[in-house]
Amino acid sequence: MAEISKEKMEQIAQMWNARGKGLITHMALEIEEVSSDGVRVRMPFNPDFCVDTDQTLLHGGILTALLDSVFGLANFVAIEGVSTMATLDLRVDYLRAARSRADVIVNAHCFRQTRHIAFNAGSIWFDGHEDAEIARGTASFALTRGDVSLFEAMTKGKAS
Repeated sequence: MAEISKEKMEQIAQMWNARGKGLITHMALEIEEVSSDGVRVRMPFNPDFCVDTDQTLLHGGILTALLDSVFGLANFVAIEGVSTMATLDLRVDYLRAARSRADVIVNAHCFRQTRHIAFNAGSIWFDGHEDAEIARGTASFALTRGDVSLFEAMTKGKAS
């Protein structure tokens, strides 16, 4: 992955932490890698997200919400001047049962953008099992651009 500046990485982390509310906060997401090629995020194992009594099978909705959120982060990294975005379409293909107690890893990137639309792709696997994807997804987002992007406003403390 191509490198981005340490300053921009710190701004992205600040924005990510400032925007986190509800389920995203409960996911305790950790940004592991950010570059112009995409992002890598870790979600620590959380038995609250499991649907079985053994607490090893993750609910598919968690994986969908995780992909959607990480796609948004990838858009902020890849696209300058975004003030807001909204998910237009989100498709997730579940490739195998999400059964493990390992952390979940997500790679996502924005592979195309127009003035008003961003297109993303990503994949999910358990830590240590990069060769066994759990799910793969694609999405499109409506973008609103402004004089000051939401990313810039969040990192300067101007937006709530």
